[in-house]
Formats: sequence, structure tokens, C-alpha cells
Amino acid sequence: MSLNKYITESQRRSEFAVTGDVFTAEINEELAVEMPVMYHNHELVILETDETALELLEHCGCSFEEDLDEAEYKGRKVKLGKPMSGDVKKYKVYVKDPKTGNVKKVNFGDPNMQIRRDNPEARKNFRARHNCADKKDRTKAGYWSCRMWSKKPVSKILKGK
Repeated sequence: MSLNKYITESQRRSEFAVTGDVFTAEINEELAVEMPVMYHNHELVILETDETALELLEHCGCSFEEDLDEAEYKGRKVKLGKPMSGDVKKYKVYVKDPKTGNVKKVNFGDPNMQIRRDNPEARKNFRARHNCADKKDRTKAGYWSCRMWSKKPVSKILKGK
């Protein structure tokens, strides 16, 4: 990459958020909240965050749009980004496809198998076999399968905590 192209790319990244970037909100000298950029365009940036981070940021005076976690899929309201028990596969989740702007249903998991993520050896092998460190696309089943195989209990993931 040429130096001019590198400088241009660096300036663009410093001025505009890009999907995959991590936005850091510094609360004070000791506390910062990191949130990955899930979607962006020239008017809007959508960050992935949890309830704790939202509470911290709201306490500091930030305001947020509440309707970003709900959308309409085939005529009915659905929660976005919240895995739930599936109908076709073991789990399903509704996500907004950043490329098209449409809500997409992602089915994942074998209904006849259990998630043995409490077994450290099984979790390590699954995550290595499925290359979980590189799964970043929320519209793909692999991302959500890997997320279920994290250290976080499945019950908390299903409840959206």
C-alpha cells in the first residue's frame, strides 16, 4: 500500500466509522466502554452494546433510539439480535442485513445435539474447528453458533443479557 493511500485510509477511518471498527466511549480516566460498529452510513452508526454499557452511557447524558432492537419480519414485530428457540433449527435470531437493510432470520444449531460449552476442551475444539475468532458477520449462522459456544451461559444469551 502506498503512503498516500495509507494516509487517505487513516484519515477516512479517523473521520468515519466502518463496520468492524470498535467505538470507545471514555467515561472517565479509569472507565471506557468499547462497542463494535455493526452498521453505518452517512447519517447513522449502529453500535452493538449490552444493558450495562447503555446504563453507563445514559447516566452520562447520552440518549439512544429505542426502536433499533425491534423490526418487522413478514408482517410481525420481532426483536433484533436476540437468539431464541428455533422452529427449523435449534435456535433462530432476527438481524438487520446491513447490505440490504432488510430483516433476515438466521437459523442455526443442530436440534439433536447439545452445546457442551461448559466443557473447556470441547469449547476450545469447537471454536478452533469453526474458526470462531474470525466470525464477524451477524447475518451468518456461524457467527451465532460461535457466540453460543462462548463462555457466557446459553440461558443468558437467550435472555439477551
